[in-house]
Amino acid sequence: MGKLGVFSGEEVCKFLAKHGFEEVRRRGSHIIMQLKAGGSTITVPVPNHKEIRKGTLQSIIRQSGIPKSEFEV
Repeated sequence: MGKLGVFSGEEVCKFLAKHGFEEVRRRGSHIIMQLKAGGSTITVPVPNHKEIRKGTLQSIIRQSGIPKSEFEV
């Protein structure tokens, strides 16, 4: 099990976009990403900061359903 990398908000959004998420809006310092899968929608807010904190990144990973190993260094 590796260590989580350090990412900016834009980098996380690009990574989510590669997994099918789309940016639906920006408000203040947050970017809202959504994935429409089947009959449900997964919504993940991403803070647009230079460096996202570890706990926030873990929350984004949990909400998105993307394996944690893909965010590790």
